Amino acid sequence: MTVTELLPLIGIPIVVAGFALKFNPLLVVTVAGLATGLSVGMDPGTLLETFGEKFINSRSLAVYVLILPIIGLLESYGLKERAQDWISSLASATSARILMLYFVLRQGFGALGLTYIGGQAQTVRPLLAPMVEGAAAARHGDLPQHIRDKLRAHSAACDNIAVFFGEDIFIAFGAVLLMDAFLKENGIAGIEPLHLGLWAIPTALAALAIHMFRLVRLDASIQRDVDAWKKTNASNANEVTA
Repeated sequence: MTVTELLPLIGIPIVVAGFALKFNPLLVVTVAGLATGLSVGMDPGTLLETFGEKFINSRSLAVYVLILPIIGLLESYGLKERAQDWISSLASATSARILMLYFVLRQGFGALGLTYIGGQAQTVRPLLAPMVEGAAAARHGDLPQHIRDKLRAHSAACDNIAVFFGEDIFIAFGAVLLMDAFLKENGIAGIEPLHLGLWAIPTALAALAIHMFRLVRLDASIQRDVDAWKKTNASNANEVTA
């Protein structure tokens, strides 16, 4: 092969080198795309038009790129603090109850194909985790970092598990269509996406029941952790005094 024929492959070493050097992935992919386009003779105008077209067609990417700056702006104006203050004013709110409600809503929306209503970046980090922490702080006072980390982990897990088992019920979900195509390609007929969605319901209900059981124990677990932390602090204070 000639050098001219190899030029369109220039994007591959750029991606490999960029990831190996731990550069920003979006920057690496963009540079690789520009280098590949220019190497095959695309003029800058056509190249930018192609980038814009692919960006618009990739709706999920557009959603994240547009949402993340908005979330960052809201956080800079105190979104997390307002969420914590509001949830702290509700006497009946506990960390477990908030997560239970979110789990049910997230799984229900996932079953309807509305997977973008919620998520780690747009909901868990700026809203759910601060509300869960605020509810715990209202009951136990100032929380140590390891307990805050535990609550954040439960918040993230709640979102992941709910949407993972809920989205398979939606018959137009990509994974369901992939399984349907795989079965048909291997000669397994008579199984439609509707059947796959129906058989996903028992799994989703099992995930719901198991996670509800875990969350029922969460408040008591946080109480034990706080008591142990206070006991350790008191013991250390006595040793210092002695």
